[in-house]
Parts: sequence; structure tokens; C-alpha cells
Amino acid sequence: MNFSKILLLLCLVASGAAQAAPVILVFGDSLSAGYGLKTSQAWPSLLQQRLDNNKQHWHVVNASISGETSAGGLARLPIALAQHKPAIVILELGANDGLRGLPLAAMQGNLRAMIQRIHQAGARVLLVGVRLPPNYGMAYTEKFRHAYVTLARQQHVALLPSLLKGIEAKRELFQADGFHPIASAQNQVLENVWKPLQTLLVARHNP
Repeated sequence: MNFSKILLLLCLVASGAAQAAPVILVFGDSLSAGYGLKTSQAWPSLLQQRLDNNKQHWHVVNASISGETSAGGLARLPIALAQHKPAIVILELGANDGLRGLPLAAMQGNLRAMIQRIHQAGARVLLVGVRLPPNYGMAYTEKFRHAYVTLARQQHVALLPSLLKGIEAKRELFQADGFHPIASAQNQVLENVWKPLQTLLVARHNP
């Protein structure tokens, strides 16, 4: 067998191995896209590193887009599901709806539709919420927080109430805009995701 045939065989084997790994699809906004950071610094990349270090056979695909709203996410979700065929979807959307003061009922409806489509595709969901800054008013921020709790309960999905738990009050851990965490805060964001995600990882192997 000549060298070119050996190389082709190795490529085919590598491609097959990559396809065999179940996919974790991160479907969010700038907080997951790694706004202002190198791709390797964002928490989804750190998640892949942890899985690899733990010899857990998963492939993380980050399909997050900065500025994404729940409506935008709903529109592009079918293509993402068809393309990546995930086993788990980490759904982190809604923050931009809240920051723009969009109707919470519409946001909930969009997230509900996304969860249902993910379930129809045979994947499990980790719903991720974000706390709005206090200057949006206690009444609105509380309704926003509760929207995720209600949705997770109604749709029977795992919930991480706040992606930024543990760093929300630490201004030094955020970029100049005051909303996006810096590189050194990404490990804490990963820890927040890791705990509820582990349950889904175990469930995948013990259906």
C-alpha cells in the first residue's frame, strides 16, 4: 500500500471517529460566542478541553452568535439541528430580549418552541438563564428570571438559572461594557455549566 492510500485511510478513520462522538451543541448569544475573547478562551472551548482531559467522548459545537435574540435563534435552529444532530443542546438565549425590553411572553414562546424542536430531534436540553442588571427594575428582572424557571418546569428540562453565577457582582471580572466576562472569568462560567451538564452526560449513557 503506497503512502497516499495510507494517508487516505487515516483520514477516513479520523473522520469516522469524529462523527462517532455525540455532539453537545452550544446555542446561545455573545456570552457563549466568546465576545471580546479568543475562541480558545471562551467557556465552550474550555468545556471541550475538560471533556477531552476526562476522556469523555463528546464533541462540542459552538453555534452561538453575538447579539442573537430568541426569535433569531428560533429561525436558525432547524438548520443547526439538521447539520450537527446533537445529543445535548445547551440553550443560552434571551438575554438580548431582556436587554432590549422585548415582551417576555414572546421570549418564552420562542424558547418553548426551540425546546420542543430539540426534543423532536431526539436531543436533551440544558436551559441557561441570565440575570439582568438591577437598573432594569426589580419587577422586570424578577419576571425575567422566573420566565426560565417556569419554562424549565413546564418543559421538563434541566435548568441553570444564571450563567454568570458567582461573578455577577464582581465588576473586575467583566469587560469594559460591564456585561461580558473577561477570559479569567470563563473557568467560573464553565463550572456553572458543568454541574447540571454532568447529569445529562450520565443520562446519555444510561437512558
